Amino acid sequence: MTEKTLAELANDLSRIDIAMLATKSADGSISSRPMSNNGDVEFDGDSYYFTRDTSRMVAEIERDHNVSLAFSTEPGLLTGAGLFIAIDGEAEVVREKSEFERHWAADLESWFEQGVDTPGLVMLKVSARRIKYWAGEDEGEVVL
Repeated sequence: MTEKTLAELANDLSRIDIAMLATKSADGSISSRPMSNNGDVEFDGDSYYFTRDTSRMVAEIERDHNVSLAFSTEPGLLTGAGLFIAIDGEAEVVREKSEFERHWAADLESWFEQGVDTPGLVMLKVSARRIKYWAGEDEGEVVL
């Protein structure tokens, strides 16, 4: 079994666009929704997601910053193995436009017509505490 490094996992994550982001609802239940990371995953374990400040997810994160992210790839034709990554982390709601600009991707304008000037735009920064992965018979964990 080969242990993946944080840099290798960040590279893997940058090639998987959609994550399922899970938060805790006010009633204690778990809420999940698909989010795009736009390939913006840094080698230190942080990933970034844009949304609107009126979303229920923002209120849930402001109440409880503990979140999880789940990523997967389809099994390969030759290997039969997919890649599955689970992240336990802390989310922060970022409201500074200068930070938006650092993490903005042109494709986001499909959802946020006025770019970083879109009214109500916020960015979620998820800092990983623990990353677990499974790739075929290979599995491991990186604790940050």
